[in-house]
Amino acid sequence: MTPTSPSALCAQYGIDFPLFAFSHCRDVVAAVTNAGGFGVLGGAAFTPEQLDRELTWIDQHVHGKPYGVDIIVPAKFEGKGERLTKADLAARIPQDYRDYIDNLLREHGIEPDPTPRTGAPVLAGGTGSDLLQVALSHPIKLMANALGVPPDYMIEAGREHGIPVAALVGAKEHAVKQVAAGVDLIVAQGTEAGGHCGEVSTLVVVPEVLEALAAIGSSTPVLAAGGIVTGRQMAASVALGAAGAWTGSVWLTTEEAETEPHTVAKMLAAGSRDTVRSAGRTGKPSRQLVSDWTDAWAPAGGQQPLPLPLQNMLSEPVLRRVDALAAQGHEGAQALATYFVGQGVGLMNKVRPARDVVLEFIEDYVAAAERLGGSLPG
Repeated sequence: MTPTSPSALCAQYGIDFPLFAFSHCRDVVAAVTNAGGFGVLGGAAFTPEQLDRELTWIDQHVHGKPYGVDIIVPAKFEGKGERLTKADLAARIPQDYRDYIDNLLREHGIEPDPTPRTGAPVLAGGTGSDLLQVALSHPIKLMANALGVPPDYMIEAGREHGIPVAALVGAKEHAVKQVAAGVDLIVAQGTEAGGHCGEVSTLVVVPEVLEALAAIGSSTPVLAAGGIVTGRQMAASVALGAAGAWTGSVWLTTEEAETEPHTVAKMLAAGSRDTVRSAGRTGKPSRQLVSDWTDAWAPAGGQQPLPLPLQNMLSEPVLRRVDALAAQGHEGAQALATYFVGQGVGLMNKVRPARDVVLEFIEDYVAAAERLGGSLPG
């Protein structure tokens, strides 16, 4: 079965170039969409009220052009189905873990917060459904999910409203399950990716997913993801059979990004080997900048992380405080500071407007395609 072509995907989604941009920043989403790509807002960290405000702003700035929303609804997490409150979940965080973080902060010259805070759980208690209802009140053209098969209510809502549902996968067997569940777009994400990712490289997982879907007679389009920060990498993915690219890390060093200034500086200076898959931030393996924080959690030889969402609830308030201190020049905080980013960070060496990134992707892609077209004899 012939894979979906980039031109067919562009026609389906109403875009000029098959570049999908995941970002937590509304400005990046709008800029990419307005430049001819497809912006996708990461909505999981927002309350329903906050998400509504963000999407309203995007609506006002994209003038009817297409964009989407990513709402992470994990297939597995601590307390799932138990209808626990935030306080219930917080009570499951062992005191020795709080003590461990307090000691880690002191080692870096930071006094622990005398009234330690616990972050919000990741989509516990039906928040995913609440966020989805908000998203559906806006003219979104895609809804996406990671960390498992989307819940039935997301698939059903997509069919009811005529909105495609995308899912991120890190293995071919996961792609088959997603298609069987009714997903409309597969993002085959390699281990090079920032954030939650699997262990198989992009160069391998993309053709594996395409072959697995062809074997079951599925023509579901596949986007490539993981370490893609240039147009030539995107062209290589299309040569593998992908219909386009799903990107995230490259937008973290754009002028519009929400990334803390000190973290941007660390990314610009980082090489591709300065990232690590660590569960020390969320409780699930996610690729991020190497720092004293990631070193403090297994498998680097430190503490075994708690499961999702307990680790995330414990870590996020502390890391936000670390970011604030790092921005003020605190050396201990700068050593601890980390953020989700992929191995493509080694190619991210300057701050640019998001629109310029899109245009450079297009130019680089075209040049790579021309090189490929002229590579055969005769």
